[in-house]
Amino acid sequence: MQIPIIVLSVILATVFAALAYPKLTGQAQMRERMAHLGVSPGLTKVIGNLELAAVVGLIFGLYWAPAGIAAAIGLTLQMIGAVIFHLRARDPISVAAMPAVFGLATAAVAVLHVLRG
Repeated sequence: MQIPIIVLSVILATVFAALAYPKLTGQAQMRERMAHLGVSPGLTKVIGNLELAAVVGLIFGLYWAPAGIAAAIGLTLQMIGAVIFHLRARDPISVAAMPAVFGLATAAVAVLHVLRG
């Protein structure tokens, strides 16, 4: 069960690091996307910092499972919020599906860590 945890954690850490960077640097395209969802620039930076903390937690979780579980649960909750914001902004289901898929993947990491015991 260790290999799926490693693979999912590394993939998710890479994805969320890539998502955090434009939020933290205030890139124009990300500012526009977040404004469309009704998210302020300040909250966008908070989200980017949370994503960056989760990246650290996912990687550190490969050595200490509680960190990986906490990071995965946090990201799962964040992705639930992202789906809600996309639906509230009346984005197409295909747009809201992406955070839903990542939410399921992060939940899977948490479950796999718990099952590994």
